[in-house]
Amino acid sequence: MGSALYNYVNSGELKPEGDSDLEGIGIKRLTANFEGAPVDRAIRATDAQAIAMAHWLLEHEGIFVGGSSGLNVVGAATIAQELPEGSTVVTILCDGGGRYLSRMFDDDWMRQNNFAKGQPLDAILGDR
Repeated sequence: MGSALYNYVNSGELKPEGDSDLEGIGIKRLTANFEGAPVDRAIRATDAQAIAMAHWLLEHEGIFVGGSSGLNVVGAATIAQELPEGSTVVTILCDGGGRYLSRMFDDDWMRQNNFAKGQPLDAILGDR
C-alpha cells in the first residue's frame, strides 16, 4: 500500500493509493533502473505483512532484514504459491534490520502501531 509504482505497472499512472510507514515505499518517480524494465505485474501488500515477514525471517531463518526486504519476500512467496511445485522464485533482500531497531524491531513501537509479532506464515500471506 502506498506505492505509486504499483499503480504505474497496472495503469501507467504514478499515483499512490494509501500510505506506508516503510521507508522508500511511496516513491513517486521512475528511477533509471526501473524505467523500461520488463515488469509482468505488481503485487500489493501491507506494512503489516512486510513487518511480520521481517520478524518471521529473523525468528525462523535467522535472517535480519528491514521492511523493504520483508515486502520483497511477501511478493516472492505470493508468486511462489501460484507457480507449479518445484518452480524457482528469486528476490532481493535489499535492506538489513539494523536500521530499524527503534521502529519495527522495538516492542513499544510495534504495540503503538498495532503490528503483531509471531504470526505464522499463512497468516502473513493471507488469502491470495
